[in-house]
Amino acid sequence: MAAAAPSLPGAAASAPPAVNKWAVAVAVAIGALLEIIDTSIVNVALTDMQASLGATLTQMSWVVSSYAIANVIILPMSAWLGHRFGTKRYFVFSMIGFTAASVLCGVSNSLWMLTAARILQGLTGGGLLAKAQSILFQTFPAEEQAKAQGFFGAIVIAGPVIGPTLGGAIVTNIGWRWIFFINLPIGIAAVFLCLAALPEDPPRQRGKPVD
Repeated sequence: MAAAAPSLPGAAASAPPAVNKWAVAVAVAIGALLEIIDTSIVNVALTDMQASLGATLTQMSWVVSSYAIANVIILPMSAWLGHRFGTKRYFVFSMIGFTAASVLCGVSNSLWMLTAARILQGLTGGGLLAKAQSILFQTFPAEEQAKAQGFFGAIVIAGPVIGPTLGGAIVTNIGWRWIFFINLPIGIAAVFLCLAALPEDPPRQRGKPVD
């Protein structure tokens, strides 16, 4: 009988750490949900913003469209940014940037400061939505993809419903600035969850051009 091959020293130490797949799914779903909610939550607050900032209704349209334009700009670049800086690094950076931009939106005292903050929010939020499903595909095996995507879809599809409803309640009872400030505790919690749950990035791919 042939002797069993000896195990290589340090083989166990080099094995990748176990990943809690569903913690990853929850982390990326929260990020994507925040991004989608902020697409529509401001619509119910435009009149209050207009009165507070002394802007016209036409000028207030920039608060909505600047976010959407920034999203469109960053979405095609998100794959390259994920490869260049690492998927986890880029997603966590986007989550931090989105949360910080939300605070800037809330403290804005002029239309142009609010518009600039919304552009920053859109640039960082686009990375959340684009990389969330990519992370799920990398985390779950083929036989669990349908379950993972169903879980993700059930949370994200609620965004367009939650946004106006939540926004209306906040504007009526607290004030329009809190439609942005509410992202702060959720964003901080999501950042720590992403840091804990998402697998570490492999060595970065340098020199890859933008597609």
